[in-house]
Amino acid sequence: MTYDVDAFRSQFPSLSSGIAHFDGPGGSQTPAPVAEAVARTMTSSIANRGRLTAAERLADDVVVGARQAMADLLGADPRGVVFGRSMTQLTYDLSRTLAATWQAGDEVVVTRLDHDANVRPWVQAAEAVGATVRWADFDPGTGELTANDVAAVLSPRTRLVAITGASNLIGTRPPVAEIAEVAHGVGALVFVDAVHLAAHAPVDMATLRADLLACSPYKFLGPHCGVLAAAPELLESLHPAKLLPSSDAVPERFELGTLPYELLAGTTAAVDVLAGLAPDDGGRRDRLLRAMAAVEAHEDALRDRLEAGIAELPGVRSWSRAAQRTPTLLLTFDGREAKEVSAHLAQQGINAPSSNFYAIEASRRLGLGDAGGLRLGLAPYSTIDDVDRVVAALGGLLP
Repeated sequence: MTYDVDAFRSQFPSLSSGIAHFDGPGGSQTPAPVAEAVARTMTSSIANRGRLTAAERLADDVVVGARQAMADLLGADPRGVVFGRSMTQLTYDLSRTLAATWQAGDEVVVTRLDHDANVRPWVQAAEAVGATVRWADFDPGTGELTANDVAAVLSPRTRLVAITGASNLIGTRPPVAEIAEVAHGVGALVFVDAVHLAAHAPVDMATLRADLLACSPYKFLGPHCGVLAAAPELLESLHPAKLLPSSDAVPERFELGTLPYELLAGTTAAVDVLAGLAPDDGGRRDRLLRAMAAVEAHEDALRDRLEAGIAELPGVRSWSRAAQRTPTLLLTFDGREAKEVSAHLAQQGINAPSSNFYAIEASRRLGLGDAGGLRLGLAPYSTIDDVDRVVAALGGLLP
């Protein structure tokens, strides 16, 4: 299939502003069909879920449709798709639920490569029940986190391994399936943070061997909410704190309060926009796999061009070095603060923020402290012109 980036960009009203967006890892721009789905749902005759009235049926259909859409995107079972306010909220809720099954002497593994949303909830949940936290370190020179790095901190008492599908700071894509294999070998569950991965590559829970996987639709063109996917049988075995009259069915028992129907409608629309990148033959899951493979190829080609341009600039250091990685570059600059460079780019209509981006353990592991660096994140709507523009802007600032 061909990738027509100009046709794709025409769906994004915000891109007509002329701003070059390298801030996608923090939240992508929104295409018109997503905004329209949100508005249409909010202005429709709608009620709480049910099957009696048309308003109830609309709400129910929106929820069921969103579960199927996310299942198609992730290669998951729609009966195991849970919605929440954010990935962070869902991970905190799940960590407390799982911790109720742990005891003193049990162990949990987290990594220093991860966003703090896949670190702190597990650390705090373990501490609350007297479980031990084990840390898997990545190589700061290469940015790589290997299965051996995780295996070194596993034991028969390991109950869960929390691992990122892709680092939101430096883009590293660790070998999740290999890590899951060694984790399953000691009987541990594997929780994958796919927030950054799902925006850039095809995702399949079975291939990753993930027991639980979380992501955020607003990173891949959708609205602000969170998604957790797991096998329904696993969710059936867990009993979260919930209101007495609320449903005990799975996945509803994990969803606290009334769902935001308009955001779920927007989530389905975002998945459909991505599927629309592929020719209209085959089912949505097949189209999404082809579409996301095309997105990955488009972004990787732009990343190669971006890295080649940056390599010609003096005093720039890239911390994104792993063999397998997303099109996400973390940069620091000799003699200049990254936030100064970010401000310079902003003045030229280029959005490229500077931070540790909540990957605080990774930033510290790299020796960057809590400051992090300047992050250039490519997205499906990024263009060659965007890449050349940011390289030129950096070149105009650096000596």
